Amino acid sequence: MALLTPEDLENLSTQLEMSNETVKRVTGSDLKEICETLYSTKLGSQTVGIIPITAGNGVISNFTSSLLYIVEYFGLKGFITEHPDVTGYYEAVSAGADIIMMADDHIFTAHNLRNEKIMSNHVATGVIYAEIASKFKEASSKDILVIGLGRVGFAGACHLVNNGFNVYACDPNKEFLEKAVNELGIKTYCGDDRKKFSMVFEATPNADTITEGMIEERCLVSTPGIPCGLPPEIGKKYRVDLVMEPLVIGVASMLYSII
Repeated sequence: MALLTPEDLENLSTQLEMSNETVKRVTGSDLKEICETLYSTKLGSQTVGIIPITAGNGVISNFTSSLLYIVEYFGLKGFITEHPDVTGYYEAVSAGADIIMMADDHIFTAHNLRNEKIMSNHVATGVIYAEIASKFKEASSKDILVIGLGRVGFAGACHLVNNGFNVYACDPNKEFLEKAVNELGIKTYCGDDRKKFSMVFEATPNADTITEGMIEERCLVSTPGIPCGLPPEIGKKYRVDLVMEPLVIGVASMLYSII
């Protein structure tokens, strides 16, 4: 998936409320309820230490403050360390953090220091967005389309297969597609199939991956992708319900998965 930019995180509170309203409307449950059911956990009084990491392309200007907002929104305590990197890690542990959150160019992770559970954002994001897609109240069948089989898409496809859905998938990367077919038993999808779906999980860093031939009217597209894979004109024409948000939903999934 594409790296976040400061612009992606603007108006985070508005994005969160709008996403939560959409999730509630199309699934019957809000994000907290979905996470609690999915992981059989409830957040308690844990404290989250958020560590800025300067490796690679460096710190995204409002990333740590966005994480702190999300942590506190879900009722946890949190703080951002004064220092970055290893010094920040030492600071967070010394200050009594129960959970550590940090990210570099390659991985974003949450680690529960009390029970030793650890979760990467790409897995947590794939699972929660796939779960949201699969809970669409107006779905016409158990068939679901996964677009993109990188780290996020593969994790979501695996979750869907394990929960009994008929997963069809496409990816221009033949190695990714073959891996999913061989390891998960999914079905390959191409536009020539003329098959349409009421549930779509899109996990690519590309625009306009969703075409008219893929979707039924009044379908649900669930995507963490930046930019959005659903062309606006197609979304409007087919009255598509769109769940898309760059950070909050995946972070919620991370937190609930390690409690």
